Amino acid sequence: MTTEAGLLNGEADGAAETAGHPWAPRFRPLDLSGHRDNIGITHPADTESGAFNIWRNSLPAGELPAGRSVAVAGVPFDFPPVAAGRPDNVRCAGQFVAVPPGRYDWLYLLAAAERRVEDEIALHFTCGAVEFAPLRVSDFWHAPAVFGEYEAFATATMHYPYHVQKDVSAKIWCQRVPVIGRGELTAARLPVNTAVHIFAATLDRRDAGERP
Repeated sequence: MTTEAGLLNGEADGAAETAGHPWAPRFRPLDLSGHRDNIGITHPADTESGAFNIWRNSLPAGELPAGRSVAVAGVPFDFPPVAAGRPDNVRCAGQFVAVPPGRYDWLYLLAAAERRVEDEIALHFTCGAVEFAPLRVSDFWHAPAVFGEYEAFATATMHYPYHVQKDVSAKIWCQRVPVIGRGELTAARLPVNTAVHIFAATLDRRDAGERP
């Protein structure tokens, strides 16, 4: 696991309460539990349930902060829990994700892609406007970032349906999407692109302390 991704033990720098989390009010981790529809992380005894890609690869749960809060590059995320047969990520298929209405600057994602992907997220605002922002995610297979993402996690092994392969790495990236528009954001519609998998998402209001 990438060492610069640190687990949160109830506190983070500039801690303050928001939505039940002791994190600074500028950050709003999103609840994706109702949208998860894919198994991309498995335990060694359950590799057959992996379905990240067409070859049914999956990432090793023991090398990831499953079910815990984690800070990546200073941004807090709620990493999904992992259990046999339980979806742990959102495979993008046009899901409409409602968010707490507010004025935000960035949507941060912990994401991985079955290949190098360039697409768009539709941002919905209270005024009825819809703006489209670029979503770019590098390949999860061991390779450098091509879109400037931050490497959140790099595993030392890869799970196949019937075995664990050592020395084959998988990566989860921390990517950010600009919230284009000056109104209050109410929802984001994910692209129809099943090569993109989202494990966690957090909204960021950089000047939240100055806004009413």
